[in-house]
Amino acid sequence: MMTKKTMTLNLTDAEMSALERLAEAKDLTKTSILRQALRLYQLIDSRLAQGEKVFVENSLTKEKAELAIL
Repeated sequence: MMTKKTMTLNLTDAEMSALERLAEAKDLTKTSILRQALRLYQLIDSRLAQGEKVFVENSLTKEKAELAIL
């Protein structure tokens, strides 16, 4: 069984508003949104560490843009 730990997260008003909008739009809790964001960041970081590039593509124009992660 996985043990869970609690943390305090301080967000700006803009960050909290963005989190609340995402949670409402996806019908998820704020915690679920943050967990998904962490998993996505881990995936992207892992791919970049392997020397890969990450792109997004416009489905209409097929224009691609590389994601730059700092």
